[in-house]
Amino acid sequence: MPDIISTFFNGMKRGRHIFGLALCSLFWVGGLWGENRPHIILMMADDLGWADVSYHGGVIATPHLDGLARRGTQLDQFYVQPVCSPTRGALLTGRYPIRLGLQCGVVRPWASHGLPLDEQTLPSALRRVGYTTAMVGKWHLGHFQKDYLPLQRGFDHHYGHYNGALDYFTHIRDGGHDWHRDGEPVYEEGYTTDLVGREAARIIAEQDPNKPLFLYVPFNAPHTPLQATEEHLERNAHVKEKDRRIFAAMVTSMDDAIGAIIEAADRHLPRENTLIFFCSDNGGIPRLGSNGKLRRGKGTLYEGGVRVVSIMAWDGVLQAGSIVPEPLHIVDLYPTLLKLTGAEVEGQKPLDGKDAWPTISQGKESPHKWILLNLTPFHGAIRMGDWKLIHNGDVLTNFTAAGEKETWELFNLGKDPYETNDLSQARPNVLQRLQKKLAQLEGEARAPNIVPNSLPREFTIPKIWGSGE
Repeated sequence: MPDIISTFFNGMKRGRHIFGLALCSLFWVGGLWGENRPHIILMMADDLGWADVSYHGGVIATPHLDGLARRGTQLDQFYVQPVCSPTRGALLTGRYPIRLGLQCGVVRPWASHGLPLDEQTLPSALRRVGYTTAMVGKWHLGHFQKDYLPLQRGFDHHYGHYNGALDYFTHIRDGGHDWHRDGEPVYEEGYTTDLVGREAARIIAEQDPNKPLFLYVPFNAPHTPLQATEEHLERNAHVKEKDRRIFAAMVTSMDDAIGAIIEAADRHLPRENTLIFFCSDNGGIPRLGSNGKLRRGKGTLYEGGVRVVSIMAWDGVLQAGSIVPEPLHIVDLYPTLLKLTGAEVEGQKPLDGKDAWPTISQGKESPHKWILLNLTPFHGAIRMGDWKLIHNGDVLTNFTAAGEKETWELFNLGKDPYETNDLSQARPNVLQRLQKKLAQLEGEARAPNIVPNSLPREFTIPKIWGSGE
């Protein structure tokens, strides 16, 4: 096996890219990589818009993300969920949020639910085949009981916070402390994005390069509250409107942290055996950032809410500077990464995710016949080929009631990627076909957990989130 690996990498160095990819597919997909399983660094932004990176023409300088895009492969039609928690649940299970009860909004601080305990998680599966599993950043998948916390869901180490929208400087959410290391509260000074980058880089530096690492880094940036350091505000003085300048500074801070993580990986891990992935958890908020020409933004089922910046890089394995135009979904990372590492893909529950490696590495067609963008009792959206159906597009994901008027919209994304021409009346047969599929999925959905969007009067804020205190 070592001779074959050496042949593969020597071939790559001499420019035999196709030969290398063929060998890569043969041995990794077959689960025969053995002790040389790739290190995996998976980073996720929070509320980053499509055009909030400079390589998409944005006004915010993101040199480290730009460099990663040049170094790796851009997943140009990569879909997630319209808000935070559902995307994270889909990532860690390979299953759509309708299977998890997470389809309606986010897991609020006062919620009594989270990622269901009977779901196998990505870190659990990787840990069984020898990975060190670490998470640095935002959990947002339940903390009302200890069993729902990261250390109980497959991670060897967790540093960061359980809720969304905590204070970047005080690390407090709604009066309760929300900064932790391995299940214990941590009281320290520092801007959270800087702390996340520093901890992730430390973990990489201290990792035995001969033992595979799975490092999950979900940033809380650039999610509100709008808070930034003076240094990063000064670097974005060209953005004149106050709130947008603060948001831009938060993106710059995250890009710096990403740069520190990539530098640590390049220094301490073998580049030819390290896969780096980045995406946003949903589209951006138009009043703060930019989704470019994509319609609408966070919380909606239009492209600006669910199609996000995404990059996968693996030196010598994935073609630098390439673009994958095929539609993929974040549920695909679960089976793709498990198959690459030789881990057990099939669990007790059927997956919605597909192995996307042939699409990403060899330019094959999308493995999906259809992609569910979300489905709640109040709205839904599905993509089938180039066709996209949206039910009640003005109803946001966090809504807890239906709108006054029911609407159906049909778009051909191949010809109309910015969703300007509703074809629901012109193409009734296509409309009915997609409606039928959406109705079928509605019948398969788990009952959603729906909690108030504002703090209930009867809820007592704990002194420390996740501790019961």
